[in-house]
Amino acid sequence: MKTHLLFLCSSNIDRSPAAEALFKDSEKFEARSAGVGPFCLDEKKVTKELVDWADEIFVMDERMQQHKTDLLKQVPEAEDKQIIILGVSNDYVRYDLELDEILRVKLEDYL
Repeated sequence: MKTHLLFLCSSNIDRSPAAEALFKDSEKFEARSAGVGPFCLDEKKVTKELVDWADEIFVMDERMQQHKTDLLKQVPEAEDKQIIILGVSNDYVRYDLELDEILRVKLEDYL
């Protein structure tokens, strides 16, 4: 059975979909992504169902964008999950190779 990874950023446009894409062909992990920010479209917003599905939750930033804080406000049940803060700032676009490399390096410690 695959480990379920959930990646969260503000709007689910750049960082979290980029992280999800890193695992699209993985035999060990299944990844999904969502947003927690106030301007995130409803169809891209984190849900309780996504949190329940996830074995591990990764948020991109807490210091500047408070992704973990926003997640816990929206889905308090996430408190029971391991939430890992990656510390990836909102300075990258989705298909940026530098973003992919930063994500790979940061995830190496956890996966």
